[in-house]
Amino acid sequence: MSLFSIADLHLSLAADKPMDVFGSRWTSYTEKIEARWRAVVNEDDTVIVPGDISWAMTLEEARTDLAFIESLPGRKLIGKGNHDYWWATMSKMRQFTESCGFKTIDFLYNNAFACEDYIVCGTRGWYVEERLQNASENADYQKIVAREATRLDLSLTEAASLRGDSEKMILCYLHFPPVFRNFVCRELVDVLHKHDVRHCYFGHIHGVYNVPRSTVFEGINMTLISADFLDFVPMITMPYDY
Repeated sequence: MSLFSIADLHLSLAADKPMDVFGSRWTSYTEKIEARWRAVVNEDDTVIVPGDISWAMTLEEARTDLAFIESLPGRKLIGKGNHDYWWATMSKMRQFTESCGFKTIDFLYNNAFACEDYIVCGTRGWYVEERLQNASENADYQKIVAREATRLDLSLTEAASLRGDSEKMILCYLHFPPVFRNFVCRELVDVLHKHDVRHCYFGHIHGVYNVPRSTVFEGINMTLISADFLDFVPMITMPYDY
Protein backbone atom coordinates (compact mmCIF):
# COMPACT_ATOMS: atom_id res chain seq x y z
CA MET A 1 0.00 0.00 0.00
CA SER A 2 1.41 3.36 -1.07
CA LEU A 3 0.46 7.02 -0.78
CA PHE A 4 0.38 9.20 -3.92
CA SER A 5 -0.21 12.92 -4.47
CA ILE A 6 -1.40 14.96 -7.45
CA ALA A 7 -3.32 18.26 -7.56
CA ASP A 8 -5.26 20.18 -10.21
CA LEU A 9 -6.94 17.55 -12.37
CA HIS A 10 -9.18 20.30 -13.82
CA LEU A 11 -11.61 17.77 -15.27
CA SER A 12 -14.34 18.96 -17.62
CA LEU A 13 -15.85 15.77 -19.03
CA ALA A 14 -19.35 17.25 -18.96
CA ALA A 15 -18.29 20.72 -20.12
CA ASP A 16 -16.05 22.39 -22.67
CA LYS A 17 -13.26 23.99 -20.70
CA PRO A 18 -9.96 23.66 -22.59
CA MET A 19 -6.80 23.69 -20.52
CA ASP A 20 -4.28 24.10 -23.34
CA VAL A 21 -4.32 27.85 -22.64
CA PHE A 22 -1.82 26.83 -19.94
CA GLY A 23 0.46 25.23 -22.54
CA SER A 24 0.80 22.24 -24.83
CA ARG A 25 1.45 19.90 -21.91
CA TRP A 26 -2.31 20.02 -21.28
CA THR A 27 -3.19 18.56 -24.69
CA SER A 28 -5.31 15.40 -24.19
CA TYR A 29 -4.68 15.74 -20.47
CA THR A 30 -7.66 13.62 -19.36
CA GLU A 31 -6.31 10.67 -21.32
CA LYS A 32 -2.87 11.30 -19.82
CA ILE A 33 -4.29 11.37 -16.30
CA GLU A 34 -6.08 8.06 -16.77
CA ALA A 35 -3.20 6.22 -18.44
CA ARG A 36 -0.50 7.46 -16.09
CA TRP A 37 -2.61 7.05 -12.95
CA ARG A 38 -3.38 3.44 -13.88
CA ALA A 39 0.29 2.81 -14.60
CA VAL A 40 1.41 3.59 -11.04
CA VAL A 41 -1.56 3.38 -8.63
CA ASN A 42 -2.95 0.08 -7.35
CA GLU A 43 -6.37 -0.58 -5.84
CA ASP A 44 -5.02 -0.67 -2.28
CA ASP A 45 -3.15 2.66 -2.60
CA THR A 46 -4.36 6.13 -1.56
CA VAL A 47 -4.17 9.25 -3.73
CA ILE A 48 -4.44 12.78 -2.29
CA VAL A 49 -5.81 15.37 -4.75
CA PRO A 50 -5.75 18.81 -3.08
CA GLY A 51 -8.00 20.99 -5.16
CA ASP A 52 -9.16 22.13 -8.60
CA ILE A 53 -10.85 18.82 -9.21
CA SER A 54 -13.56 19.82 -11.70
CA TRP A 55 -14.75 22.84 -13.66
CA ALA A 56 -18.37 21.96 -12.79
CA MET A 57 -20.53 24.61 -11.16
CA THR A 58 -22.79 22.26 -9.16
CA LEU A 59 -22.55 18.84 -7.58
CA GLU A 60 -24.80 17.38 -10.24
CA GLU A 61 -22.62 18.86 -12.97
CA ALA A 62 -19.59 17.33 -11.26
CA ARG A 63 -21.09 13.83 -11.40
CA THR A 64 -19.28 12.81 -14.60
CA ASP A 65 -15.91 14.08 -13.39
CA LEU A 66 -16.31 12.41 -10.00
CA ALA A 67 -17.35 9.19 -11.75
CA PHE A 68 -14.12 9.36 -13.73
CA ILE A 69 -12.13 9.70 -10.49
CA GLU A 70 -14.14 6.86 -8.95
CA SER A 71 -13.20 4.62 -11.90
CA LEU A 72 -9.49 5.05 -11.25
CA PRO A 73 -7.58 2.70 -8.93
CA GLY A 74 -7.14 3.49 -5.26
CA ARG A 75 -8.79 5.39 -2.46
CA LYS A 76 -9.02 9.12 -3.24
CA LEU A 77 -9.05 12.00 -0.76
CA ILE A 78 -9.91 15.18 -2.64
CA GLY A 79 -9.65 18.76 -1.44
CA LYS A 80 -11.07 22.11 -2.49
CA GLY A 81 -9.36 24.48 -4.91
CA ASN A 82 -10.20 27.99 -6.04
CA HIS A 83 -12.02 26.64 -9.14
CA ASP A 84 -14.13 24.02 -7.36
CA TYR A 85 -17.39 25.96 -7.54
CA TRP A 86 -19.33 22.69 -7.28
CA TRP A 87 -18.05 22.19 -3.73
CA ALA A 88 -20.81 21.99 -1.10
CA THR A 89 -21.02 21.11 2.59
CA MET A 90 -19.33 17.92 3.68
CA SER A 91 -22.67 16.28 4.44
CA LYS A 92 -24.12 17.16 1.03
CA MET A 93 -21.04 15.91 -0.80
CA ARG A 94 -20.96 12.65 1.10
CA GLN A 95 -24.68 12.14 0.54
CA PHE A 96 -24.14 12.80 -3.15
CA THR A 97 -21.26 10.36 -3.55
CA GLU A 98 -23.22 7.74 -1.61
CA SER A 99 -26.26 8.23 -3.85
CA CYS A 100 -24.00 7.81 -6.89
CA GLY A 101 -22.54 4.60 -5.51
CA PHE A 102 -19.05 6.07 -5.27
CA LYS A 103 -17.09 4.11 -2.68
CA THR A 104 -13.49 5.28 -3.14
CA ILE A 105 -13.87 9.08 -2.79
CA ASP A 106 -13.82 11.11 0.42
CA PHE A 107 -13.15 14.77 1.13
CA LEU A 108 -10.03 16.29 2.67
CA TYR A 109 -11.14 19.65 4.02
CA ASN A 110 -10.43 20.98 7.51
CA ASN A 111 -10.04 17.38 8.69
CA ALA A 112 -7.57 14.50 8.84
CA PHE A 113 -7.28 10.86 7.79
CA ALA A 114 -4.99 7.97 8.61
CA CYS A 115 -3.34 6.88 5.35
CA GLU A 116 -0.82 4.07 5.28
CA ASP A 117 2.00 5.12 7.63
CA TYR A 118 0.92 8.78 7.75
CA ILE A 119 -1.75 11.15 8.98
CA VAL A 120 -2.86 13.50 6.20
CA CYS A 121 -4.79 16.71 6.70
CA GLY A 122 -5.55 19.83 4.74
CA THR A 123 -7.59 22.80 3.64
CA ARG A 124 -7.59 25.23 0.72
CA GLY A 125 -5.24 27.99 1.87
CA TRP A 126 -5.04 31.40 0.17
CA TYR A 127 -2.70 33.76 -1.63
CA VAL A 128 -2.44 36.98 0.38
CA GLU A 129 -1.34 39.21 -2.50
CA GLU A 130 -4.35 40.76 -4.21
CA ARG A 131 -2.65 40.81 -7.60
CA LEU A 132 -2.62 36.99 -7.50
CA GLN A 133 -6.35 36.69 -6.87
CA ASN A 134 -9.46 36.58 -9.01
CA ALA A 135 -11.76 37.32 -6.12
CA SER A 136 -14.40 40.04 -6.11
CA GLU A 137 -13.32 43.65 -5.75
CA ASN A 138 -14.72 43.85 -2.23
CA ALA A 139 -12.91 40.77 -0.91
CA ASP A 140 -11.40 41.26 2.53
CA TYR A 141 -8.08 39.50 1.97
CA GLN A 142 -6.86 39.60 5.55
CA LYS A 143 -10.17 38.21 6.79
CA ILE A 144 -9.94 35.38 4.26
CA VAL A 145 -6.38 34.58 5.28
CA ALA A 146 -7.34 34.58 8.97
CA ARG A 147 -10.21 32.19 8.21
CA GLU A 148 -7.94 29.85 6.25
CA ALA A 149 -5.36 29.92 9.03
CA THR A 150 -8.08 28.90 11.49
CA ARG A 151 -9.18 26.07 9.21
CA LEU A 152 -5.61 24.88 8.87
CA ASP A 153 -5.18 24.96 12.63
CA LEU A 154 -8.35 22.88 13.09
CA SER A 155 -7.16 20.40 10.49
CA LEU A 156 -3.77 19.99 12.13
CA THR A 157 -5.33 19.72 15.58
CA GLU A 158 -7.49 16.85 14.33
CA ALA A 159 -4.41 15.27 12.75
CA ALA A 160 -2.56 15.38 16.07
CA SER A 161 -5.55 13.83 17.84
CA LEU A 162 -5.82 11.10 15.23
CA ARG A 163 -2.10 10.33 15.51
CA GLY A 164 -2.35 9.96 19.27
CA ASP A 165 0.72 8.32 20.78
CA SER A 166 1.86 6.82 17.50
CA GLU A 167 4.91 8.04 15.62
CA LYS A 168 3.04 8.53 12.35
CA MET A 169 4.19 11.58 10.43
CA ILE A 170 1.65 14.34 9.71
CA LEU A 171 1.51 15.48 6.07
CA CYS A 172 -0.29 18.73 5.28
CA TYR A 173 -2.01 19.38 1.94
CA LEU A 174 -3.08 22.81 0.69
CA HIS A 175 -4.32 23.94 -2.68
CA PHE A 176 -2.56 27.30 -2.64
CA PRO A 177 1.17 27.38 -1.93
CA PRO A 178 2.02 28.84 1.48
CA VAL A 179 5.46 29.61 0.01
CA PHE A 180 6.47 29.95 -3.63
CA ARG A 181 9.53 31.77 -4.89
CA ASN A 182 9.47 35.16 -3.12
CA PHE A 183 5.89 34.80 -1.87
CA VAL A 184 5.26 33.80 1.76
CA CYS A 185 1.87 33.56 3.46
CA ARG A 186 3.16 34.24 6.94
CA GLU A 187 -0.13 33.40 8.65
CA LEU A 188 -0.27 29.88 7.21
CA VAL A 189 3.44 29.23 7.72
CA ASP A 190 3.08 30.20 11.37
CA VAL A 191 0.32 27.60 11.80
CA LEU A 192 2.53 24.96 10.20
CA HIS A 193 5.27 25.87 12.69
CA LYS A 194 2.83 25.78 15.58
CA HIS A 195 2.12 22.12 14.82
CA ASP A 196 5.72 21.28 13.91
CA VAL A 197 4.79 20.28 10.36
CA ARG A 198 7.76 19.18 8.29
CA HIS A 199 6.01 18.31 5.00
CA CYS A 200 3.53 20.46 3.09
CA TYR A 201 2.19 19.73 -0.43
CA PHE A 202 0.43 22.21 -2.72
CA GLY A 203 -0.85 22.72 -6.26
CA HIS A 204 -2.34 25.72 -8.09
CA ILE A 205 0.87 26.64 -9.95
CA HIS A 206 0.67 25.92 -13.70
CA GLY A 207 3.08 26.31 -16.59
CA VAL A 208 6.13 26.58 -14.34
CA TYR A 209 8.43 23.62 -14.90
CA ASN A 210 11.89 25.04 -14.21
CA VAL A 211 11.65 24.98 -10.41
CA PRO A 212 12.62 22.22 -7.97
CA ARG A 213 9.83 19.86 -7.00
CA SER A 214 10.64 20.47 -3.34
CA THR A 215 12.24 23.33 -1.45
CA VAL A 216 12.87 23.82 2.24
CA PHE A 217 11.55 26.95 3.93
CA GLU A 218 12.27 27.46 7.62
CA GLY A 219 12.64 23.72 8.06
CA ILE A 220 9.41 22.84 6.21
CA ASN A 221 9.64 20.79 3.02
CA MET A 222 7.34 22.48 0.47
CA THR A 223 6.46 20.26 -2.50
CA LEU A 224 4.68 21.29 -5.72
CA ILE A 225 2.31 18.60 -6.99
CA SER A 226 0.26 20.31 -9.74
CA ALA A 227 -0.76 17.74 -12.34
CA ASP A 228 0.99 19.44 -15.25
CA PHE A 229 4.16 19.92 -13.18
CA LEU A 230 4.16 16.17 -12.50
CA ASP A 231 3.38 15.51 -16.20
CA PHE A 232 0.14 13.91 -14.95
CA VAL A 233 1.88 11.08 -13.08
CA PRO A 234 0.73 10.78 -9.44
CA MET A 235 3.79 11.26 -7.24
CA ILE A 236 4.56 8.55 -4.75
CA THR A 237 4.81 10.28 -1.40
CA MET A 238 7.85 9.24 0.59
CA PRO A 239 8.67 12.15 2.92
CA TYR A 240 11.78 12.33 4.99
CA ASP A 241 12.88 14.54 7.84
CA TYR A 242 15.36 17.38 7.50
